[in-house]
Amino acid sequence: MVQAKGRHESELKVACIQMEPIIGEKAANLKSSIAMIAAAAKKGAKLIVLPELANTGYVFETREEAFSLAEPVPGGPTCDAWIQIAAQHGVYLVAGITERDGDALYNASVVIGPNGYIGTFRKVHLWNEENLFFEPGNLGFPVFHTPIGRIGTFICYDGWFPESYRLCALQGADIICVPTNWVPIPGQDPKREAMANILCMAAAHSNSVFIAAADRVGTERGQLFNGQSLIVSYTGWPIGGPASPTKEEIIYANVNLADARRKRNWNEYNQVLRDRRTDVYSEMLGSKIEPGWY
Repeated sequence: MVQAKGRHESELKVACIQMEPIIGEKAANLKSSIAMIAAAAKKGAKLIVLPELANTGYVFETREEAFSLAEPVPGGPTCDAWIQIAAQHGVYLVAGITERDGDALYNASVVIGPNGYIGTFRKVHLWNEENLFFEPGNLGFPVFHTPIGRIGTFICYDGWFPESYRLCALQGADIICVPTNWVPIPGQDPKREAMANILCMAAAHSNSVFIAAADRVGTERGQLFNGQSLIVSYTGWPIGGPASPTKEEIIYANVNLADARRKRNWNEYNQVLRDRRTDVYSEMLGSKIEPGWY
């Protein structure tokens, strides 16, 4: 039987917005993000990723400051504006936001589509002084099923843990969107790509998933950020970026998310998720394995 051309495809343009949020300037940050989302949409992007804490900035001085900038997800002004722009342009957004839930703060990633709010991820692995402000994430590693594909998401330091990628892949993620605020790593060779880029490439290859990582740029209260946003194929090779280490910009890649699962077989014998030896090592704790994804 010959299948109709394009019948089983999932082709779309992905964009990563690399911007420089200003600490505490929520209105200005939101305005900037809206303008860049609109620009990416006009270029044909259907899935758009923004950096970590894109609405508030990152380096809080006090817990009181963090609380004053946080907002409910959804229902706050930032989410409301992002929901509106997503509906206007018919796009999907994955964006970092400072979330307040009662008396708890979370470093969160919100997933929004043309029809509104889809879901939230809360950063599981807190980095450095984030521990002073945020609670560890309590929503696990959800994968959101959407008309354009199955979207996983987590944030920055979560990507240093192979379990983060693997748990998303085992739940059927086609693409993992990573809002991030990468910082320089000790021992980094300035002539080499960021360590974070290497980790993204390795994880995409070893899990057969696309990865879209949107970083920020600039220096905030003395903290330098790396930039170098990146979009990686399921093969592990970059297909968009890396972006500049210092400049605001938008990077793009045309992807076929169907390839993440259709082309997982490296040869006649080997397929990276199927070949796991679960008789030798235990399944990762907390994983929810959906039958048939691999």
